[in-house]
Amino acid sequence: MALPLEDRLAEVFTPDVEYDLTDFGQPTLTGLPQLVDAALTLGPGNPVAHHVTNVVIEELPDGEIRARSKGLGIRTDGSCGSVTYVDTVVRVGLGWRIARRRVEARRAPLNGLGNTS
Repeated sequence: MALPLEDRLAEVFTPDVEYDLTDFGQPTLTGLPQLVDAALTLGPGNPVAHHVTNVVIEELPDGEIRARSKGLGIRTDGSCGSVTYVDTVVRVGLGWRIARRRVEARRAPLNGLGNTS
């Protein structure tokens, strides 16, 4: 039996997560209920697969962790998109959860580096 969406998101994010989508012209979502509402509103526009790769982890002086990674989403029509995630990860109980995620759109190879046009 599948767990409700909010329960699954709680495996990854803190209950009060800040999910910054401003690079896409969207607001920052705050808390798991807003994440669930956004996902359900997007409905079939959600990717059918989501892969995270190239994770780089850095410990900050305050004990938090900053993680940068690449995200790849596959849509139902086979198209895909790429983003960079910038996460702040905190210890919660016996595990770690993402407390803040900034999603940066990848719109050009090498983020435009070397683009001469």
